[in-house]
Amino acid sequence: MKKILVVDDEENMRLMLQDFLSSDYEITLAAHGREALTLMSKTTYDLLITDLVMPEMNGIELVISVKDKYPQQKVIAISGGGGITGRFDYLPVVELLGADKILAKPFELSKMLEYIKTSLA
Repeated sequence: MKKILVVDDEENMRLMLQDFLSSDYEITLAAHGREALTLMSKTTYDLLITDLVMPEMNGIELVISVKDKYPQQKVIAISGGGGITGRFDYLPVVELLGADKILAKPFELSKMLEYIKTSLA
């Protein structure tokens, strides 16, 4: 079974993705980037799904670190925008930094599933 690490500071989003994907994939959850890096140092994941706006270590920092340490890691970045100075779309930035797919929140679960399947193909 393929392993997916879901990183999001919103517990509801983590649990929703876990519920939606756990019948087909082994899901591990993390609340922020530092926790994700700790998990990735111990286990290999087939896919990383990460939010971008999070405390401790944001998703942009996480993607930079992951692509540096694990260049082949597949990444789907999700974000509803936000930031210190108000609404800002970080998705194009993280795509330039190596995310394989980007998806704006709120998103259709069918679109997420499509992105997962193409990323893992």
